[in-house]
Amino acid sequence: MVSIDAEHTVTHVCCIGAGYVGGPTSAVMAHKCPNIQFTVVDTDAKRIHAWNSDRLPVYEPGLDSLVQMQRNRNLHFSTDIDEAICNAQIVMIAVNTPSMQGTHSKQGAQADLRQVEACAQRVAQCARHNTIVVEKSTVPCGTGDIVARILREHARPHVEFSVLANPEFLSEGTAVRDLLHPDRVIIGGADADDRAQQALASVYAHWVPRDRIITMGRWSAELAKLASNAMLAQRVSSINSLSAVCEATGADVQQVARACGLDSRIGAEFLRASVGFGGSCFSKDVASLVWLSASLGLPDVAEYWDNVLKMNDSHMQRFTRRIVSAFDLGVRGIKIAVWGFAFKSGTGDARNTPAARICQMLLDQGAQLAIYDPMVPESQVREKLDAGKDGSYVVCADAVTAAVDAQAIVVLTPWPEFRSANWHIVFDMMGRPARVFDGHNVLDRQLLEHIGFVVTTVGVRNGVV
Repeated sequence: MVSIDAEHTVTHVCCIGAGYVGGPTSAVMAHKCPNIQFTVVDTDAKRIHAWNSDRLPVYEPGLDSLVQMQRNRNLHFSTDIDEAICNAQIVMIAVNTPSMQGTHSKQGAQADLRQVEACAQRVAQCARHNTIVVEKSTVPCGTGDIVARILREHARPHVEFSVLANPEFLSEGTAVRDLLHPDRVIIGGADADDRAQQALASVYAHWVPRDRIITMGRWSAELAKLASNAMLAQRVSSINSLSAVCEATGADVQQVARACGLDSRIGAEFLRASVGFGGSCFSKDVASLVWLSASLGLPDVAEYWDNVLKMNDSHMQRFTRRIVSAFDLGVRGIKIAVWGFAFKSGTGDARNTPAARICQMLLDQGAQLAIYDPMVPESQVREKLDAGKDGSYVVCADAVTAAVDAQAIVVLTPWPEFRSANWHIVFDMMGRPARVFDGHNVLDRQLLEHIGFVVTTVGVRNGVV
């Protein structure tokens, strides 16, 4: 297969896809590998223009300074896809793989691989020398086999390819840190891809300790990504399911989570009760795992993972019902301030955000929403919501403006500025009784109740402190 076995022979890397994975990954690699040229390409000219501007299309702490340091040195953003492929020894595919429309069912959802397949065909047509093709996109098991077949069918004479699975394990909001200090780097390949695996490993070895660079089979690498996200999503659904028990009994989910997390076999990570998980990965990857399990004739396994998704949605519905039931006549005509719309703090990403699901349920019941998020553009909010027949919403420039004359504040993203807000001023601007629904348990409940707020938190029964 592809013979690149010395780190100095890797001089050019091309990344197809200038999104949440491709941009930050290439920026960190360029920073750590100054002797390698990295070119990020995309068909979206506006996105490439943004990467070449002072206002990047992706918000991640620390990313701006990295891009500014490396851009036009050994980091380039371009729409000339063919030239970038032609020059590269390694081509990373980091395009979107959304759930395929029309495949959502009890058996999960199939990933849409059309962009990946199109990239493979283009690489085959453009590459003029042996090339390593790397899957960075989250893909179902067996995608590497599909990519390898496409490359063989469309390759130029005497050009060979090795296909590696190198899944990303980035958490939005900490992506730069995750790339600089990864827990592990997984490189999966077929039996004949050992030299290609070592070539990619040599790139990472510029800054990642060798014992954290793990080589394995391609199917194992592809499944490891799905399994990691599925298990993290499972933990979120598990603690949220326990929050329902706490609300019914008088227990406090934060105390329960702390007791569980102190067990070294369990650990404390991802045991914070909230409104549920969102983002571009968890739901999609669990649904893909459900689909894979069902397609392999494993219905019990498919049902097990499908229940993780069901619990997540059920939890959002229960949180919304707690808001509605707090008002004697429901929320029709009630102004509610929504603080936070991103699926998590530290990012401007609103893909699959629980906030959209909860806001839509409130709008469907006639609520009047005033929405504020420090990072999500108004255009993204409007893409997600339909005011419907009776509800309405406005997007506000700051949290205090959203709270004016509101009868409730609903915190749906745990931005630090919400905890540090001047709650005395906020209280004076609101209607009475002034209610707060803390969807992430990030606020100082004792302080708010001392001021005069009626506070509802996740995993604590109303009236119990």
